[in-house]
Amino acid sequence: MIGALAALRAELPLMAKLAAPVVIAELGWVAMGVVDIAMVGRLGPASIGAVGVGSVLFFAVAVFGIGALLGLDPLVAQAFGAGRFDDCQRWLVHGVGLSLLLSVPLTAFVAILIGAFDRWGFDPVVQDLAGPYLWKVLWSMLPLLLYTTFRRYLQAIGLVTPVMTALVTANLVNVGVNWLLIFGNLGAPQLGVDGAAWATCISRIYLAVFLFVTVLRNDRRRGGGLRKVPLRLERKRLAHLATLGLPAAVQVTLEVGVFAVVTLLAGQLEPVDLAAHHVVLNIASVTFMVPLGIGSAGAVRVGHAIGRCDPVGAQRAGWSALTLGGGFMTAAAIVFVMEPRALLSLFTLDAAVVQTGVALLLVAALFQLFDGLQGVATGVLRGLGDTRTPMLWNLGGHWVVGLPVGYLLAFVLGCGVVGLWIGLSIGLTVVGVVLVAIWWSRTRVWS
Repeated sequence: MIGALAALRAELPLMAKLAAPVVIAELGWVAMGVVDIAMVGRLGPASIGAVGVGSVLFFAVAVFGIGALLGLDPLVAQAFGAGRFDDCQRWLVHGVGLSLLLSVPLTAFVAILIGAFDRWGFDPVVQDLAGPYLWKVLWSMLPLLLYTTFRRYLQAIGLVTPVMTALVTANLVNVGVNWLLIFGNLGAPQLGVDGAAWATCISRIYLAVFLFVTVLRNDRRRGGGLRKVPLRLERKRLAHLATLGLPAAVQVTLEVGVFAVVTLLAGQLEPVDLAAHHVVLNIASVTFMVPLGIGSAGAVRVGHAIGRCDPVGAQRAGWSALTLGGGFMTAAAIVFVMEPRALLSLFTLDAAVVQTGVALLLVAALFQLFDGLQGVATGVLRGLGDTRTPMLWNLGGHWVVGLPVGYLLAFVLGCGVVGLWIGLSIGLTVVGVVLVAIWWSRTRVWS
């Protein structure tokens, strides 16, 4: 036991060093959405609801493509751990190919969703703003998928600082364009909610270009081997990537999708409830980015260890990631309970929205630990090459348990948006507990 604890203490600094830039990158990613909500918040609850609905619906579809590209994590990381860098580059080329293939059907599906807006029972003012917003954000689908491919590749070979830099600077681009186009500063057109949409598109194009240039510079330092990689896609290799990526895509779609469905259900309530839902969802999303980043770092560390045939090292990497993620989310829960009004005031000063938001933040505090554990456990299992198990338990925890309970509480028992969030809390708890137990059962034989 003493030896195991010493090994874990030795692994923690290494994990933290890799995870820190990834966490900052994840925070930078979600910060763009948070900034959009905060800046359009000056336009009123309907604008908050419109940007929130549009963002959630777009991401609920785009996340399938993002998830499919998560298959690059174990494939590139294990190849890198085994010293096969040429194989890493081949996986990069196939990731780009998969991005191009996925962008067409995903874009078309979002367009279909926009056409069905009038059937979903949104508040008329929210609906009138959300439709045009989503049409404009739709142009960012391909840049988003390409950015994801470049990011997975760079993280898997241990180049995490450029990813962090890209997200930090992209936030500056997003804030600047928002300031210009939402409010019409410096002679720019005053576009309101539509201005936030164009800022999102420009920021995502910037991200894709920034990381593409980073990939090329890294390749030049390594001797330019990427130029020698065939651009023709190999059916067998693409199928292998899809085999790992499809369960991950379904898993993240199920997880994000349940929040999207809850958003649609909240959209049938009063605009104040919908606004409070989006504000608290953004706050909870910020805290979740930390264990999500730690989980991504855990996937890389576990993948490298498996690639060099070091199962005990993989075990240490996984438990250190779970320790870091669980510790942070416990601290986040305490802040949610102690300072709910201070957090909500960052987004809105509307008294009714704040009052509802306080109740939602208390519910969110209950699931912080379990949300963090399931996010990290999903990552470290992905490092082992297991993307199927998190998919199945996300289906069970969120869709079989959490969502039905939330609907019952909200619309049958009259608990409103708080009932929806209690259902989310129950689902996340189930998934978190089970995935950690599965990681333990998979790795205890390596001790």
